Parts: sequence; C-alpha cells; structure tokens
Amino acid sequence: MDDRLGLNLHRDAWPGAPALRAQEAAGFGWVQVHTPPRPMLAERESCRRHARALRAALDSCGLRLLLHGPDDLSAGTLEHDRAFDGLLDYAAIAGAELVVYHGLNFADAEGPAAARIRERAQLEERSLQRFSQRAHTLGVVLAVENLAPVWPGGARLCHDPLAVRDLVRRIDSPAVGMLLDLGHLHITSDAARGDLAGVLAAVAGDVVLFHVHDNLGVRRHELGAPGVDPLKLDLHLPPGQGSLPWSRIAAALRGHAAPLMLEIEPSHRPAPAALREITAHLLATADRGRPGELNAAAA
Repeated sequence: MDDRLGLNLHRDAWPGAPALRAQEAAGFGWVQVHTPPRPMLAERESCRRHARALRAALDSCGLRLLLHGPDDLSAGTLEHDRAFDGLLDYAAIAGAELVVYHGLNFADAEGPAAARIRERAQLEERSLQRFSQRAHTLGVVLAVENLAPVWPGGARLCHDPLAVRDLVRRIDSPAVGMLLDLGHLHITSDAARGDLAGVLAAVAGDVVLFHVHDNLGVRRHELGAPGVDPLKLDLHLPPGQGSLPWSRIAAALRGHAAPLMLEIEPSHRPAPAALREITAHLLATADRGRPGELNAAAA
C-alpha cells in the first residue's frame, strides 16, 4: 500500500528537498502541497515562479504531487475563474497529477436565499465543465472534496457526499473525480445518524482520492480526549485516535486504487515513519479482529 499512501505538508510550510526526501524515506509515495492563496494564483508570473520552485524541490525525490487548491476558491465568477485558470497553470508547471477543489462550498439555505444558492451552484458547475476540458488536456485530475463543519453548526451543500458525487457525475469528465474525505464523512454521517460504510459504497466508483484522518464525530455527550480541543469537530487526528469505525471501511479502502492522503494536524502527528506504519497496519487489520496488534503498533 506504500505507493498509495501520502502525507500532507502543512499549508504554511515550504517543501524543502531534505524534508521531501525524508518523507519518501519514511515510505510515502505522495505529498500534498497547498498552493498560494487565491489572489496570487491570478497573478500569472508570481504563480508560475512559485510552481517552478516547487517542481525544482520535487525533482530531488520521487514523490508524486497532489496540489490542494485554496479553500475559498469557488469557480463561477470572473475573479474566481481567473484564479482557477492560474491553478491549472500551476498544476501543469509543478507536475501535479491531482488537484483538490472544494466544490459546492455554499451555505445551505431555505426560502428566497435557496434560489440564489442554486443559481450560484449552477454557475460553478458551468465553469467546472469548461475547466475540466483544459484539465484533461493538461493531464490533471480535479478532485472535488466533501467537507464538514469544523465547529458545530453551519450546514453547507458540500457537507453532503452524495451531492458532491452527483456534481462529479454531471460534469462527466475523466478529468474530474471525487475526493472522499473520511474524517469529514465521519462527522456528517454521525450528525445524520447515517450509514458511513453505505455512503462510501455509494460513491466509491467516482472516487479518485481519499483524505485520511480521524476525529470524534459530532461529539455526542461531550465526548472528549486528552490534549484535544473540547469543541472542535474536524480534529485531523491520526487514524485510530478518534471514533471513526475503521473496521467498517478498511476492506473497501484496501480494495480501491485511489491514493490515501494523510491529513494530520501537526500537534497530533507522530514521526512520518511511525504514522505510515500505524496507518498501514490499521487499514490491513481493522476489520480482522486484531485490536491487540493495532494497539501494539500505535504504542
């Protein structure tokens, strides 16, 4: 599974050659790097200069590149589409294979506001149709991510994995797939008291990338853990350190071909080699009744 496992680089860190080589030596095959902010992507020369520097750093190792676009980028307006064009330029220069995008990132609403949200979502979809053609020409795949509330409250369209999947299906391009974020799926499924494994099965055919991390769901009965924020939902803990039911999805993850990108909050992250070992062991054994071995690996 090593060729599928990747590790996220914190958005404020620069991927220096020594750090990249150390990550590769720890057994990872992918690295996720965050792009500059949205306004900078629209400044083409700065954007290209940054992408060339990233490519030069990556040439020191064999890691495959996954780019994470700006969290606030939403195609469908002149300003955002200009930045999206810059994002595709950046991906082509840096040699990225996958680009993460937060689609349907609009507040869920009722009444008159709902019509405005639907119109904005339609504008986004039309822009994505156009960008999918250019992405395909460049050999880049856009991975549209399901999100979840970071803190309690604030429902958004992208919190529904099936809505994200349906957007991907309507675009119907080999250059657009779904990013299934497992930690986000745990939060939204727990909030709806839904079937996490059932949702995974329903979207699996459209998934081109997984984000892998753990949390405590919607923290029913004030569920907490030592050293963890008492209110935050999207904790980005190492796999196995939260309440995500890995035993229910491990087999599906093993049988899938998509990369597994670890997104772990730095203050909770063990050394890369230990994190890779813990994750690989959990995915290999979580559904096979070996809790003793898992605990030993985590220790």
